[in-house]
Amino acid sequence: MVQKSVSSLLLMMIILVGFVRAKDAKEMVVGNVKELKDVKTKKVTWKKDRAKMVLLSFTSGEIGKRKDQINPILSTVIDNNKIPGIVAAISSAKGLLFSSASGIRRFNNPDPMKTDDLVHLGSCTKAMTSTLLAILITEGKLNWESTLIEALPELKDLIHPNYELATLCKLVTHRSGMPANANNWWDHSDERDIKVRRLKILKDSLATEPSTKVGDYLYSNLGYMVAGCMAEKVTGKSWETLIQEKLFQPLGMNTASFGPPGTPGQSDQPWGHLESDIGWEASQLDNSEPLGPAGRVHCSLADWAKFLALQLPNSNPIIQNQQQLDQLIEPVGNYAAGWGVYQDNRVKGTVLTHDGSNTMWYARVWVAPNIDRAYMVVMNAAFKNNNKSATICEQVINELIKIDQEQ
Repeated sequence: MVQKSVSSLLLMMIILVGFVRAKDAKEMVVGNVKELKDVKTKKVTWKKDRAKMVLLSFTSGEIGKRKDQINPILSTVIDNNKIPGIVAAISSAKGLLFSSASGIRRFNNPDPMKTDDLVHLGSCTKAMTSTLLAILITEGKLNWESTLIEALPELKDLIHPNYELATLCKLVTHRSGMPANANNWWDHSDERDIKVRRLKILKDSLATEPSTKVGDYLYSNLGYMVAGCMAEKVTGKSWETLIQEKLFQPLGMNTASFGPPGTPGQSDQPWGHLESDIGWEASQLDNSEPLGPAGRVHCSLADWAKFLALQLPNSNPIIQNQQQLDQLIEPVGNYAAGWGVYQDNRVKGTVLTHDGSNTMWYARVWVAPNIDRAYMVVMNAAFKNNNKSATICEQVINELIKIDQEQ
């Protein structure tokens, strides 16, 4: 488990601080991290308990050096794979350490990709939905063992009985027996209330006997929509409103929203790109709105880093209940609540990872709690062969790790 208590923080031996300016000091006393802004020093003593810590700082020059290292890597990815654009970043619990961008926002358009552009996260939304559910659980509105029929008793006799006892935990770990997708995500488009539309799609999709046994793993976008429906029922608010109020706003994720980024028809933000027989086709389409809890969030890399920091040491404690934070990364098999969970010696143990794609974007993230790091990469394009997109992003993640550890 990732420990985030104050006591574990005070036992850390290395603190990584960005954008500091050198002063002549061998040792000093500080009261909080803000006091370190203009200081480069070897030792820091916290006023709280006089515990000695080593400070390892990133100067602006070192950050520039890392950008100089990653920029040609991204340019090579663009050249070798003929994709429109790509962005990548490294962050810590304190936020973005550095980011880089290469390529263009829209095929056959000269506007360049920028590091502060908004990017589509696809299924990386799932970890956000799970975190929202954890918040509702701390508020006493749900619990991980809440069943679908408990939250939505009106569904009795309207869905197959095998689905009635699907729990919130099984839904977010893809072990509820639900199919991968709805019968038709675009049905009931005349229904203006998104909560009602989701329920109609739920009923249509769960009317027949499941083909997967409850407890067996089957990656399910529908399962996340169903979990969103449960949250909507117990609060009376849409998933979109809930996640803005309880997650994005408290974290200061001001760029976070839903659907394709940017103004329709304009290139003020990157477009997604579909691979076709004639090359890349720029598009501002997205998944159907009901699929939101499973994959429709977009935001800047800096704002994504604010969310990822929740699983890093000394992060913003919008969830005060450590047990709920731990539950989010407790895997059943290799999958937890919106996270694949693996081990990697390069990052000293646990890796939380996920990919996301709406078939026009491709995102990959690694969160490494034991070294206070997150690594992000997003392409504004997706190959028909998902493995090709995944391989490109994985290669960039590997380079980010290598560059990060060259200090």
